[in-house]
Amino acid sequence: MISSNDFRPGVTIVWKSGVWKIVESLHVKPGKGSAFVRTKLKNVQTGSVVEETFRAGETMPQAVLEKSKMQHTYKDGDQFVFMDMESFEESNLTPAQIGNNFKYLKEGMEVSIIRWGEQIMEVELPNTVTLEVTETDPGMKGDTATGGSKPAIVETGAQVTVPLFISIGEKIKIDTRTDQYVGRES
Repeated sequence: MISSNDFRPGVTIVWKSGVWKIVESLHVKPGKGSAFVRTKLKNVQTGSVVEETFRAGETMPQAVLEKSKMQHTYKDGDQFVFMDMESFEESNLTPAQIGNNFKYLKEGMEVSIIRWGEQIMEVELPNTVTLEVTETDPGMKGDTATGGSKPAIVETGAQVTVPLFISIGEKIKIDTRTDQYVGRES
């Protein structure tokens, strides 16, 4: 159990039959009345965000999440197969379980799987991934880094926006959190 007085960003709680991560918390002590804690909560399973107020000192169950390293070994039909790096057990995950970042998954990539009991809550990819450009308009002489952007398809099938000078076959770094081009890999 955790008290609402101990709410901090990053703490996870079990509330309304779901697991919620505290994004923001503010302890308020008005001149009249009792103190309360104003929070912004993010549902770990669905990603929805709500604002909620709790009484100061109110207790609720804390969700203990386990994080383990797994490696994406191959794709089996619609499912992605991951191998635990310690026990060598395999797990099959669907794109819905992985979230929107499945478009950057490449065979051999290590990810962090976050579980609550036996239920998979989240799959964390590295902050940046290096992928090869497989399809884009050809670059022209004189295209510069400040001259604009164009769409490109990378080896995993994801579409990202890249500067005009990027051409097919180049390896680029992509920020998986923002879906943005970071730079070229040399």
